[in-house]
Amino acid sequence: MGKSGKKYRAAIEQVDRERLYSLEEALNLLKGIAFARFNETVEFIVSLGIDPRKSDQMVRGTVSLPHGTGKKVKILAFCGPEQVDDALAAGAEYAGGADLVEKINGGWLDFDVAVAEKSMMRDISRLGKVLGPRGLMPSPKAGTVTDDIPAAINELKAGKIEFKSNKYGDVQVAIGKISFSAEQLKDNLICIYQEILKLRPAVVKGRYVNKATLCSSMSPSLNLDMSSL
Repeated sequence: MGKSGKKYRAAIEQVDRERLYSLEEALNLLKGIAFARFNETVEFIVSLGIDPRKSDQMVRGTVSLPHGTGKKVKILAFCGPEQVDDALAAGAEYAGGADLVEKINGGWLDFDVAVAEKSMMRDISRLGKVLGPRGLMPSPKAGTVTDDIPAAINELKAGKIEFKSNKYGDVQVAIGKISFSAEQLKDNLICIYQEILKLRPAVVKGRYVNKATLCSSMSPSLNLDMSSL
């Protein structure tokens, strides 16, 4: 713990908390101060000028990252017997219907994202209280409720992610791993940022983006110069 503390303090000393870094500067510095023994996740946080208490100001969308997230995604597919083999062939770790519903009701949640055939939604609706708070409930808006299960799985495996604003009005999303090149991280970040801008709620007046920061799992955060985005 002490050794990690020293490394973290050394990283902090290289960061000017009052400075607004260009995207290129921030990415290069972030990679330079990384010290963890594991492949840290890089996160992009955007603070928005929305009222998170109002449903019509929620910012929520999906985007396919050019370089993926660097994380292996465990996918569960709720589907009829005729699609199980296709779902597994497309890369789903688990596929099935009532059997998976009962397994989840029993407390099992060993997956990162779920997709569902439209006809299955009636059966899995009772899982809303379990999957909803964990962000695991399939949703038409996220493209995870569809009759083309293999296509949805392929998109998720290729780097499609969902993001949404939290109760503080922030969007926090992983843009890759510290082992990615600065250019790959830049491509992913800009892809997400452009999508966030497109999703500006019509009722929001004045400033939409208040602040943007970049950090990795173990690093201090870096404030970004918005003009560089």
